[in-house]
Amino acid sequence: MDEEVPVIPDRIIEQGTLRSDGPRTSIEVRIPWYRALPASCIAGAALTVDGVVAPTDSLRWEMNGRTFAFADMVDDTDEWWFPVDSAVLSGDLAIDPAVDHEVAVDLTLYIPYIVIGEDEVLHIEEHDAKNMKAVTA
Repeated sequence: MDEEVPVIPDRIIEQGTLRSDGPRTSIEVRIPWYRALPASCIAGAALTVDGVVAPTDSLRWEMNGRTFAFADMVDDTDEWWFPVDSAVLSGDLAIDPAVDHEVAVDLTLYIPYIVIGEDEVLHIEEHDAKNMKAVTA
């Protein structure tokens, strides 16, 4: 029997995009969904490098040339994340760019057009992890 292989979640992290500028680390991520979503549907994320989690209050999300805190996106339906575009997740996390790192990203997204209950839409929680070296910014 063929083994089922995930197609979208294992492509969240863009290989080779880990960057460090000293106190901050960033990674490019792709949407684990087949349709575009407004910023208000990006409910949250986590960035972990070598088992160390970036502080939640330091996390920033960049898409379409703009940078947001997750709280800023709650009501934002003007900015959209498209399947062909990478977003950048960054946080306060200093890393050594000379060595390989285990990078993990967790994403929580709301899917606004799939209603699963009264006043409730589908939410998905996806995870991806990859090993890579950082490029210094």
